[in-house]
Amino acid sequence: MYVNPLHQLTDHDAICSLIARHPLGAWVCQGRAGLVANHVPFFLDRGRGPFGTLVGHVSRANTVWQELGAGTPSVVMFQGPQAYISPGWYPSKAEHGQVVPTWNYVVAHAHGVARAVHDRDGLLGMLNRLTDHQEARRAAPWRVGDAPAPFINKFLRAIVGIEIPIDRLEGKLKASQDEALQDRHGTVRGLQQETSDAAAAMADLVRKAIEADPADSQ
Repeated sequence: MYVNPLHQLTDHDAICSLIARHPLGAWVCQGRAGLVANHVPFFLDRGRGPFGTLVGHVSRANTVWQELGAGTPSVVMFQGPQAYISPGWYPSKAEHGQVVPTWNYVVAHAHGVARAVHDRDGLLGMLNRLTDHQEARRAAPWRVGDAPAPFINKFLRAIVGIEIPIDRLEGKLKASQDEALQDRHGTVRGLQQETSDAAAAMADLVRKAIEADPADSQ
């Protein structure tokens, strides 16, 4: 992934939080006939390995697990807030007109070698962790154990677990850091006038990037 130095996201906790908040990863690996892409919700187990381990599962009917050879690289891409940025929000537009649209976004790329998990206990542990993580904020969390055991056993036979120990973790935050300060503030105001949750989230990211930049806080 190309990353302008101004857009580097190096805070490991921030990258992990991005994955936790946006767990549906675009997983790409090399198959026998070319690249194979799947969209899989992952749980990041931060306690396994220096960068953590991604844990998820796919349908047994999905042949991707049969494509995984020893040492075959994978990358999983996680997309956070993103928004179109209009040059109409820039004060510079009125001053000199030398402005163009852009797109702001935040992403994380996790690289590693994937392996398939078939044993029942390993699969059940994965299901419990994935479910408990997503249900944690609910008033009455659903548990895997709430379903009848024969039904869960049948489900376990229909899936294959996927584990990807992360050997490289990249983050990118493109939040107008390369624009003039007045235009960055204009971007915040413009995004705040939009009605989408994504625009509101990006406005907050642009504002925080301004506050974190010593050159722009003076």
